[in-house]
Amino acid sequence: MKQLQLVEPVMAIYCFASFVSFPIIGQYIYRRMWEDEFNNTLTFNDNVSLCETNQSSPNYIHQKEVQKRASMFSTRLDLISLVPSLLMALILVSYGDNHGRKASLLLPSIGGFISVTAYCSVAFFELPLEVLYLSSVVSGFLGGFATFFGGCFSYIVDIAKDLQKKNIRIAFIDMIFGVASGVAGITSGYIINALGFNWSFFISAILHIINILYIIFILEETVKRSEFYQPVLSKEGFKELFSGVFLLFKHASCKKRLTIGLLLFAFMFFLFADFGAASLFTLYELDSPLCWDPVLIGWGSALSTFCFVGSFLGVFLFTRCLKDSYIVLIGMASWIGGIIMAAFATTTVTMMLVRVPLLFSAMPLPVMRSMMSKVVLENEQGALFACIACLESLTGSLTIVFYNSIYAATVLWFPGFCFLLSAALCLIPLGVVW
Repeated sequence: MKQLQLVEPVMAIYCFASFVSFPIIGQYIYRRMWEDEFNNTLTFNDNVSLCETNQSSPNYIHQKEVQKRASMFSTRLDLISLVPSLLMALILVSYGDNHGRKASLLLPSIGGFISVTAYCSVAFFELPLEVLYLSSVVSGFLGGFATFFGGCFSYIVDIAKDLQKKNIRIAFIDMIFGVASGVAGITSGYIINALGFNWSFFISAILHIINILYIIFILEETVKRSEFYQPVLSKEGFKELFSGVFLLFKHASCKKRLTIGLLLFAFMFFLFADFGAASLFTLYELDSPLCWDPVLIGWGSALSTFCFVGSFLGVFLFTRCLKDSYIVLIGMASWIGGIIMAAFATTTVTMMLVRVPLLFSAMPLPVMRSMMSKVVLENEQGALFACIACLESLTGSLTIVFYNSIYAATVLWFPGFCFLLSAALCLIPLGVVW
């Protein structure tokens, strides 16, 4: 069978399989916590969840307690996978410079399959939620989302040699990420209503299997092994796994180190502000006064697709007439405007319209990735994206812990506080890039 240098289907399938399960996972945990708290089943009627909006009712306090418990359980799951995912993100993507990119795509896909299979088993057999801790550790040791993203970007950089097109190709991968997540978001609500939680997880598992087979048998490797390469299991090969990122900074000039350092700082801080607030959207929408059901949550996620499409078109057009740094600033300003609007959204229409000012908010991350890749040499791309993946994994996990903790502490008096905090924190990377 002829192999293809098309990593886009890998990204699309992995993102859809992951993001179709993320809302299902969040709602499943919320429902299990609800049943434990109220000793009855959480149901939805006419697109409105049966959540309590009367603040003087005892059920309102219980409902907020469910919000806290679901938030803290998700926090513990992320913390457990943090250390192994950091280690593997650092190793696997850097490994690709000399041994090939496919390992950093294949192992996270296997980890995603194991994770969603664990959720399927918990839902099908009514197992304790604590079983998910083990699957979280295993999937962490197989790399996780950051490793997969690092592998995809390294693969694209291997193909896209033209500096001007690099922005567009990386932004296109981000658009696939956004479109797949949006389609998965709207699909997830209908899947839950039609099939229930048990079979919803099964669909995601099947998609991960398809992706694993594609990577093994169809995707072509972009890195050709040198006849002098060191086997991974040898002493020299083992040292090579850990030395890529170190050598990237050791052999760089002072100006190069400073440039990469500032861009990494801005990248991490914007990701911290962006990802943490975005991860709270589902809990925020389930709670009063919005009280959305799975279908409305799915439509909200689907509208976020336009942010990624708009950001890709923005990168495509702005690259022709603006410097990269100005494109990043426009994207950060877009995020600040949209997330402030979300903080004060109290109706379904307003929450849906939040996606309008967020239209260019996905531009900063791919453009900053491209800016960093233009600074390093061709044989340092894997080490660079390994560094980015490691920091991305660390930042992503700490972000969820931080924002979930803040949300649990502030949900009773102002649920939108975390969104305002995100807008304020975004001013820091905006200043660095400026």
